Amino acid sequence: MRRAGLFGVPRVRPWSWQAFLLGLVVVAISAVLQGFCVALGVKLYFVAFLPGLFVLALVAGAPAAAFAALLTIPLVWWAFIPPLFQFTPLTSANADSINLFCLLAVLLIGLADLCRETMTIIRSGGLKPSGESAATNPQ
Repeated sequence: MRRAGLFGVPRVRPWSWQAFLLGLVVVAISAVLQGFCVALGVKLYFVAFLPGLFVLALVAGAPAAAFAALLTIPLVWWAFIPPLFQFTPLTSANADSINLFCLLAVLLIGLADLCRETMTIIRSGGLKPSGESAATNPQ
């Protein structure tokens, strides 16, 4: 693992087994938090998984976060959408929840990947000047 430039957060190589193992751990921790949310009466099925996906994508990269997002969908369908611990046909509201989760997951993973690339650029010394730019062109 290497150190990132952001608060000393360890970074994991994106396609390594450690990244995918970290994805499994994040999904498990998020599932426990989601269980507490369901016990408190929250009906938002994916609320605990989205922050975990963002942090996972920031630390381990987009492939591990995409793996975790794909793993989250059947887990939530089975464990948190009533009737609990059964795969039943989805209602349109539940299908909409899954579609919204997919959209938000793609956006969050993309944002985290951009942040990860920005940290890499900053750590390597920033952008190098290419000579003249359009803003300083005397013409």
